[in-house]
Amino acid sequence: MTKTEVPAVGRVLLAAPRGYCAGVARAVTVVERALELYGAPVYVRHEIVHNQYVVRTLERKGAVFVDEADQVPEGATVIFSAHGVAPAVHRQAADRQLHTIDATCPLVTKVHKEAERFARDDYDILLIGHEDHEEVIGTSGEAPEHITVVDGPEQAATVEVRDPDKVAWLSQTTLSVDETLATVAVLKARFPGLKSPPSDDICYATQNRQAAVKQLGADADLVLVVGSRNSSNSVRLVEVALEAGARAARLVDGAEEIDEAWLAGVRTVGLTSGASVPDLLVDEVLTWLAERGYHQVEVVRAAEEHQHFALPRTLTPRP
Repeated sequence: MTKTEVPAVGRVLLAAPRGYCAGVARAVTVVERALELYGAPVYVRHEIVHNQYVVRTLERKGAVFVDEADQVPEGATVIFSAHGVAPAVHRQAADRQLHTIDATCPLVTKVHKEAERFARDDYDILLIGHEDHEEVIGTSGEAPEHITVVDGPEQAATVEVRDPDKVAWLSQTTLSVDETLATVAVLKARFPGLKSPPSDDICYATQNRQAAVKQLGADADLVLVVGSRNSSNSVRLVEVALEAGARAARLVDGAEEIDEAWLAGVRTVGLTSGASVPDLLVDEVLTWLAERGYHQVEVVRAAEEHQHFALPRTLTPRP
């Protein structure tokens, strides 16, 4: 399809909520505030959030992203990403006399505390998630001798525990809600006494964004999800859109990655973004679509969000 071959009436179903969650907004603000207070460079262990645009923008402002704390000069400032870190990372930073600022999402911190509590009571903890994801690595580090990562229903069917009567489950915060429930169902069938976390580990923002995509997926010929490929919650949105009935779903970092060929025969485009995506990237996609005939925009709202997380005390001015 060329720019002159556009639908007579093309519409966009715009998911709400979408984009930044409270944890991401807090983490990005932590880096920006640290740069204001301490000046560049400020070091950040791993990507502060999983979005390439955000990372590159912060790099231009003076943030330096490193893989490990031992790459940070002794005595410098290092920020831990929103995904959380294991206690061993905190100890390593202390050994190097680093000034640490913890930008871990409070909802991830909640899972860490749950892992500590279950481990203290000598439970085997089945952590539902992706073994190589930073959040899972950080949570596992809270009690490595107690935690086993379970990546989906198939692994749930074979995982071994010491005592079937002392088993608990936790989860990565950015998973597919439906797949997590399916995994928990398998675990409960095998371990009837399975303990659950006090409240859902999958964060409110992940659940809300997936609910919005479900609503628009059945009506969309094509769903575009703005987000980076290493963003777990963005990848899940593509999967949820397809499961909800969308004919096609694509993950793009921005408008420049959209292929016009995807629009062939498409009357309705669904549009959303992952929890680490700034609004301006979605606005650019809306402009790109409008230039190709998709002028009608309808908001599909699944929930209202008013969550806000306070900054770490070290970055908050004292009265």
